[in-house]
Amino acid sequence: MSERSNAGRPGGNSRKVFIKTYGCQMNVYDSQRMGDALAKDGYEPTEAIENADLVLINTCHIREKAAEKIYSELGRIRVLKAERAARGESMQVGITGCVAQAEGAEIIQRAPVVDLVVGPQTYHRLPEALSRVALGEKVVDTEYAVEDKFTHLPKQEARQIARRGVTAFLTVQEGCDKFCTFCVVPYTRGAEVSRPRADIVLEARRLADAGVRELTLLGQNVNAWLGEDAGGAETGLAGLLYELAEIPGIARLRYTTSHPRDMDEALIEAHRDLPSLMPYLHLPVQSGSDRILKAMNRRHRAADYLFLLDKIRDARPDMALSGDFIVGFPGETDADFEATMQLVRQVGYAQAYSFKYSPRPGTPGATMEDHVREEVKTERLERLQKLLREQQEAFQKSFVGKVTDVLIEKPGRHAGQAVGRSPFLLPVVVPVDAGQIGDIVSVTISQSLANSLMAEGAEAQPVASQDRSDPLTRPEIRSFA
Repeated sequence: MSERSNAGRPGGNSRKVFIKTYGCQMNVYDSQRMGDALAKDGYEPTEAIENADLVLINTCHIREKAAEKIYSELGRIRVLKAERAARGESMQVGITGCVAQAEGAEIIQRAPVVDLVVGPQTYHRLPEALSRVALGEKVVDTEYAVEDKFTHLPKQEARQIARRGVTAFLTVQEGCDKFCTFCVVPYTRGAEVSRPRADIVLEARRLADAGVRELTLLGQNVNAWLGEDAGGAETGLAGLLYELAEIPGIARLRYTTSHPRDMDEALIEAHRDLPSLMPYLHLPVQSGSDRILKAMNRRHRAADYLFLLDKIRDARPDMALSGDFIVGFPGETDADFEATMQLVRQVGYAQAYSFKYSPRPGTPGATMEDHVREEVKTERLERLQKLLREQQEAFQKSFVGKVTDVLIEKPGRHAGQAVGRSPFLLPVVVPVDAGQIGDIVSVTISQSLANSLMAEGAEAQPVASQDRSDPLTRPEIRSFA
């Protein structure tokens, strides 16, 4: 589980907001947009929680004991709130995100320090909720209203975007209709809803105008996005990607997270045709056992997944794969687990996330029989993660001595360094004189570190054209297969 400290965006000098984000990229995006909404109400960001007039915890409900971790966090916040009160200062506390959606008013009952609880579909109503809190009311707003959320997203100002850097997330789809038996997302995020194409393109153009060079499209099932193209005809994610690829300044496109059932031919062809669509795909399979996949309600077999990967790699031979795996799902035998190990060996992952199964309240998996013993899950997870680490290390080392393109994103930790990412999402440390932030430079990789690559200084040269006004300017893509 990732944790990031974010905050609202500049808007006034009277109040400060601290936002802490748990979980996925969509939560990061939601935190940014909550900050945008609050900036219009006069809130400034702060990284010091003790100085905050408003503290928001944007929560994730996917992993085990997520809610308990939030309550532990609230215990520390209660002390800070009391200290501010002793100084005659106020602090409002809110819980947002998926734990808020799942537990609602129970959060305030268990932790009276909380003033408001706002679900992921209603964060655009935060200013209104805070006005009610200021009058002494405890507010719980977890009604599903995804269409209102997309409709009322505040316009991002150029200065807000610029502070976030040259890469950006852009939510295009939300919710899930798949109902995997282990997953709580359909209950906390609701049904699949696609954001209108025109709104997506408009936001993408604003991001590009503010200097963003790489867009990552977000959705619980992002490749389930459906909309109308400029001519009114129905189109899927592939059609949207083709349109976004024509926006001047946008050099790279990515999307996450995908479901194998929604990976259609048009999207595969987009990976073949669009140089700006990066050769890195997160495509979770969860298990290599058909019996367990059926129990998970994944609605595909291991062979279907492998066949799909063959088609993707035929279209884009240098495609790097990432995935998700759950170990110890109810009823998983040694043979089922070995089928997962065999699938991993056959695919060869550049990166993957793996977890022990933990029951999520309200999901069918929580009521299943034949749960796997904890010590067995632990042993299996260690074996799987060892194999995945070996694959990741081999993938990274395969770049040593080769040339790759890097989008420079920020200064490095040490003097003389800058940091960016390769087309395959690998962090790369480059010499500070290789180019400016926002440039795409061609470098030779000299070393593979634990979780990143190091580029040779002498070989770092800018890629031919960096004319951001030219929609045809794209980073050159090389195959390392």
